Amino acid sequence: MTFDDLMLDDALLSALQKLNFETPTAIQEATIPFILEGKDVLAGAATGTGKTAAFVLPALQLLIDEPEVRDNPRILMLAPTRELAYQIHHVVTQLSKQLSTKVAIITGGFSQGKQAQFLEDTPDIVIATPGRLLNLVAEHAVDLSDLDMVIIDEADRMLDMGQGPDVLSLLGTIADGFQACLFSATLAGSGVEIFAEELLHDAEVIQIDAANQKSDQVSQYVYFADNKEHKQALLTAVVNDDSCQSAIVFCNKKERANEVAEYLQSQNISAQVMHGDFNQAVRQDKTRKFRTGIIKVMVATDVAARGLDLTNISHVINYDLPFRGDIYIHRIGRTGRAEQVGTAINLVENHDSKNLERIEYHLEAKLPVAHLKGLKTKAAKKDKKKDKPRYVAKKDRPAKPKE
Repeated sequence: MTFDDLMLDDALLSALQKLNFETPTAIQEATIPFILEGKDVLAGAATGTGKTAAFVLPALQLLIDEPEVRDNPRILMLAPTRELAYQIHHVVTQLSKQLSTKVAIITGGFSQGKQAQFLEDTPDIVIATPGRLLNLVAEHAVDLSDLDMVIIDEADRMLDMGQGPDVLSLLGTIADGFQACLFSATLAGSGVEIFAEELLHDAEVIQIDAANQKSDQVSQYVYFADNKEHKQALLTAVVNDDSCQSAIVFCNKKERANEVAEYLQSQNISAQVMHGDFNQAVRQDKTRKFRTGIIKVMVATDVAARGLDLTNISHVINYDLPFRGDIYIHRIGRTGRAEQVGTAINLVENHDSKNLERIEYHLEAKLPVAHLKGLKTKAAKKDKKKDKPRYVAKKDRPAKPKE
């Protein structure tokens, strides 16, 4: 299938051509026809599968097919984080270059008063994080009662971040009859099911690259560590290897992320930390430095990394193993994208063994264990000695049998 087969407007096809997008990805091919038909969609797609364009293209097509001048927005796109909202905004901007579409982005980190002014221009599309948009609705800065389409991206992460009540409050201000599309990395779990029941009506359910499927383009390894110092030495060796061009190092808490970034900097490795305490300007500057290669290593928490528009990452390193298998899939999906190969390294101490078991159960496979020269665990060194033939003194050797 080509984008021509999807019956998209020439303006959209031209924009796709300029971006060198020739054929739709699996999630685009599966979802766009249903969305164009006006059906509700519940779609599961892993990171890096092209899901943003899967809902942006039909949303823009709706505005082309049914041009109307209204006093209120027509399309709402909700994202769990500022970074993902800006990533969606970037895709909308790229694909609507030949259109007169008005877009407003509403997130935390900026003046709420200024964002209220943006809404006075009556945008066609509002891209927002739930909390900030709910504040503006409460202040009557925006009226969502006349929406044609509501799209929720990364619904699973919204639920993990406790944003479900804000989303449901927003939906309560919208008149019935809007088309709804819910995208999630995984469709498993009662949270997403409950969310979908509240939002969707007779939805088409689509699952692409299920969340327990690891990418064939990502090589995954476990390196066992005896202690913190051993883990730090393994991290340094991996990052300094010639194959590591750029890396995201994941930590479970921001305090650990700060500590790891400081350690890498002490080893003369260009590294920076990314977590939720930074304002939007600082986060954008850090993202730019990493994307352009000024900084080699980004040390991040899951919340901070979610939605970051980053490509060409050669390594994902789990300094802390995540607590769940689907989060692991999210993390390693940062590498091996767009037909490139990638490497995922898991640094595992004894206290991480339960998390490793959960991940392998989720993957339905054991992750291969590897060793770095000179950095084996004490247990591995001991096992190696056991495998060697033991030297026996000549006087202790048994006599040769007589012929």
